[in-house]
Amino acid sequence: MGKTTGFMEFDRKDEAYSPVTERIKNYKEFTIPLKEKELKDQGARCMDCGIPFCHSGCPLGNLIPDFNDAVYQGKWEKATKILHSTNNFPEFTGRLCPAPCEEACVLGINEDPVSIENIEKNIVETAFKNGWIIPEAPAKRTDKKVAVVGSGPAGLAAAQQLNRAGHTVTVFERDEKIGGLLRYGIPDFKMEKHIIDRRLEIMEKEGITFKTGINVGIDVTASELRDQFDSIVLCGGATVRRKLPIPGADLKGVVQAMDFLPQNNRKVDGIPYEGEELTAKDKNVIVIGGGDTGSDCIGTSIRHGALSVTNFEIMPKGTTERPEGQPWPFWPMRLRTSTSHKEGADRVFSISTKKFIGDKDGNLTGLVTSEVIWENVPGQRPVLKEVEGSEKEWECSLALLALGFTGSETTIADELGLEMDPRTNIKASVRDYKTNVPGVFVAGDQRRGQSLIVWAISEGRQAAHHVDAYLMGDSNLPLKGDGDLPRV
Repeated sequence: MGKTTGFMEFDRKDEAYSPVTERIKNYKEFTIPLKEKELKDQGARCMDCGIPFCHSGCPLGNLIPDFNDAVYQGKWEKATKILHSTNNFPEFTGRLCPAPCEEACVLGINEDPVSIENIEKNIVETAFKNGWIIPEAPAKRTDKKVAVVGSGPAGLAAAQQLNRAGHTVTVFERDEKIGGLLRYGIPDFKMEKHIIDRRLEIMEKEGITFKTGINVGIDVTASELRDQFDSIVLCGGATVRRKLPIPGADLKGVVQAMDFLPQNNRKVDGIPYEGEELTAKDKNVIVIGGGDTGSDCIGTSIRHGALSVTNFEIMPKGTTERPEGQPWPFWPMRLRTSTSHKEGADRVFSISTKKFIGDKDGNLTGLVTSEVIWENVPGQRPVLKEVEGSEKEWECSLALLALGFTGSETTIADELGLEMDPRTNIKASVRDYKTNVPGVFVAGDQRRGQSLIVWAISEGRQAAHHVDAYLMGDSNLPLKGDGDLPRV
């Protein structure tokens, strides 16, 4: 695929970014696209590797060498059809996916891997620009009705696939707009929200009904859903936030990331929000948690005008190279530095927060930490130990907790009588996504726990196949990597 000698002729080239001093003044995306010739050269780097391990790295089974080759040849419309045959929303994954496909790229064994994610984004943007992505309603409707609960990437993928099978699909969302964490968790500087809206316009024209401001289990009961629909697909998020149970955690100024980020997104969108404004302006901010959510808090705090931003990570500082014991093509836990980190955050590794400090009025003024080490014990998980005498007090008036999620809310699960796993996720097999209640399926974070956007889309697609088979006896909808649905 690509050009036979392309990987020897062309170096990897990624998108450039607007200067930090300019981009932190607003919430716009700040990438500078490559020129078409440069993108073709990047597609040419896809080597004739024999066995494309990038397929195994992609939960969607994207046909990566095929669309790379099409880009190299300048056949953008062909690339669009190939990409959409396995991925409903490449405009989302091309911006937000951590690209496990690139870590599995054969070229990446000893060179920079092919820039798969950037090629993917440019394929879909070229398609929208040229009007190739148009509504395609099913030629024939069945008499089956399906309720999809949750409008994140899993719910949207399931809804689009089931609509393509001819079923009448209604998507329920408790927030005021569709998108889930795509809209209310991801900052606009990573993905502007018109990217969601243009895809929703396509889906609505294809016949999908969206109902917002409805909290299923409260505004609509489980029994009402079961009476009105032939099948229910639960695609809610893993929304139970992990807490930090230490002294002072109730002080004003100790804030969950998923209170901070959604409020800011609503403010950027001009949507009224409840409660007092959560702002980092003129504050010393400490973000506790080193993942993507922590990074999003950093970029947002800097745009608020924080005095300083520091990022705590309890794990040791990783290496830029693959760690021992994590060989190619597996996903390596290496040091990753985001664009937000580069905007002015200090990063501190191997550190644990012991307590928060406040004034007499209950306002956060600082916190106390200690250094930690991880000791490896043969046959056991690493043991966390505090370094004696390493306590330190930090000035802090806003602490943002970006510690991940422990499971999903159980209101609808309780009403339906669904079995849960030990992590409070709804129990369902990846083989068919069925719960213990006939006609009720679950996909995405609500089944597997907090995960990647690419896994959410993959699970939504696969669940749709099994829902269709449940309703009709069999299904022509594709499973992972089938690539037999060449609709744009």
